[in-house]
Amino acid sequence: MPVYLDHAATTPMLPAARAAYVDALGVVGNPSSIHSQGQQAKRMLEEAREAIAASLGAEPVEVILTSGGTESINLGVKGLFWKRAPRRVVLVPGGEHHATVDAVEWLASHEGAEVVTMPVDELGRLHPSVLAAALERHGDDVALVSLLWGNNEVGTINDVAALVAVARASGVPVHVDAVAAYGYLPIDFAAVGAAALSVSAHKIGGPVGMGALVLARAWEVEPLIHGGSQQRVRSGTQDVAGAVAFAAAAASTRPFPEPSFVAELAGVRDRLVAGIRDAVPEAVLRGDPAPDGRLPGNAHFTFPGCDGDSLLFLLDLAGFSVSTGSACQAGVPEISHVLLAMGVPSDEARGALRFTLGHGTTAAEVDALAAALPAAYASARRAGHATRTPAPTAFG
Repeated sequence: MPVYLDHAATTPMLPAARAAYVDALGVVGNPSSIHSQGQQAKRMLEEAREAIAASLGAEPVEVILTSGGTESINLGVKGLFWKRAPRRVVLVPGGEHHATVDAVEWLASHEGAEVVTMPVDELGRLHPSVLAAALERHGDDVALVSLLWGNNEVGTINDVAALVAVARASGVPVHVDAVAAYGYLPIDFAAVGAAALSVSAHKIGGPVGMGALVLARAWEVEPLIHGGSQQRVRSGTQDVAGAVAFAAAAASTRPFPEPSFVAELAGVRDRLVAGIRDAVPEAVLRGDPAPDGRLPGNAHFTFPGCDGDSLLFLLDLAGFSVSTGSACQAGVPEISHVLLAMGVPSDEARGALRFTLGHGTTAAEVDALAAALPAAYASARRAGHATRTPAPTAFG
C-alpha cells in the first residue's frame, strides 16, 4: 500500500468529518430561508461556525466561511487593500505562498499597488526588526502586511505575535496565512491581534472546498463577491454540509490541536530527519533545524546533484507520495521561490523534496522511506548527470 507523505498538500478526511458530511448532505434547506427546514439548516451552520471559531480562538461572528484557503487569502489581502485606499504599499516577506504572491502581483498590475518584498533569513523567517524598518521607510502609505504563520514548503514558523505587535504600533493591519499552521500549531486569533487570518478545511482532515477568513471586529474588507450578503463580507448560498464536516474536523480534539498528537507527530518527523541524514549524508535540511522552530509534520531537504522531480517520481514508483514543494505552472516545473528567497543557490534549490506528515503517519512508514531513499537518490543523480552532460558531437 502506498505511503502518503504529502499532508501539506491535503490530508485525508477524518472519519468523524466524513460521517458528519454524509449525514448533513441529507438535510434539505437553504440556511437563508425562514421556513422550518431552512432554520434547521441555519442552526447546523451556526453551530459549525461556533466550533470552527473555537478552534481558532475567535468569535463566531468573525468567521467568514469560504471555498478554501486561496479565496480566504484573496479576500483578506485584496479586501484590506481596497478598504485602506488611497494607501498603496503592500508589505510581504519573500517566499510567501503563491495565493498571496499572485494576489499582490494582481493588485500591482491592476490596482496600482506597490508591493514591497521584505527579506527573510536563511531559515525562511521574517524578523520583527525587518518589518519595523519597512514600516518606517514607507510610513503612512502602507495599506497592509501579509505573512505566513508557518512556511508551507520549509516549515519555518514565524513569531506572528511579535510581528503583529510591530505592525499594530504603526496602525497597520496584518493578514496571516495560517493554512499550513492550522491543525498543527495552537492558534489564538484574539491573542495574536491580527486583522485577518486564513485557514483551509482540507489541511486538517475536513473537506476540500471549505475554508475560512477570520476577520477581526475592528477591521473591514471590501468584498470580492457581491450578491445576497449572506455573510458579513461574502455573498453566496452557504455550504451547510461542508461547514458541518469542517467543524467536525476542527472539533475532533479538545484542545485543538491536541498536544499529544503534535508531540507524537514531531517525534516521527525527527525520526524521519535522522533517517534521511543517515541514508543520504549529503542531503541538506532546509528551514529551521530546531524542532520547535518548524511545523511538527514538516521535513524539507535538498539533495545535491539531482532534480527533485526525478527523485519524486522514483520514490513514487517505490510507493511513496512526496512533494517537491515547488510551483508547477502549465506543467513546467519551477525552482522554488521560497528557497531562492532564503538565499539557496538555484542549482541546489533544484534538488528540493518536501516530506509532510499528518494523522496516521507511523514510524514504520518513515523508516521505510529512509530505507528506499539511497537507491532512488543514486538513480536520480545518474539521471541528473546524464541530463547535464553534453552529448558528444560528430567532431568529438
